[in-house]
Amino acid sequence: MAVESVESDADVRSILEYDTVAVVGCSSTPGKAAHDIPAYLDERGYEVIPVNPFADEILGRPARDSLADVDEEIDVVCLFRPSEEVGDIVDEALERDDVKVVWTQKGIRDDAAAERAIEAGREVVQDRCMMVEHRRLVA
Repeated sequence: MAVESVESDADVRSILEYDTVAVVGCSSTPGKAAHDIPAYLDERGYEVIPVNPFADEILGRPARDSLADVDEEIDVVCLFRPSEEVGDIVDEALERDDVKVVWTQKGIRDDAAAERAIEAGREVVQDRCMMVEHRRLVA
């Protein structure tokens, strides 16, 4: 069965209206995409929740070790991790009732994990940059 990830501009635009983005693999190093893209989102009013077990604080916010350690409600889980790690992160996201969207950044995809998320009623965007899509459709 083919996985039906979100593709249309209208659907991506509606996802970009959500407020709270948990960034798994968020980096504390400026110049890295996993830092600069969440910083861009933060500057545009998104509630960015950094998830990185190797950092204490990123973008002036406490970094969480995992999605399970996030107390706030999460709308979008944005992944900056290698494709081979996506499955476990998606499974962790699916344990939460609040996650509406799983978004894997450019170059990252796992169709089996995407299919599980879609079957669980979540929207999925794969292999697309959230900043690029925001600039293109919203900014």
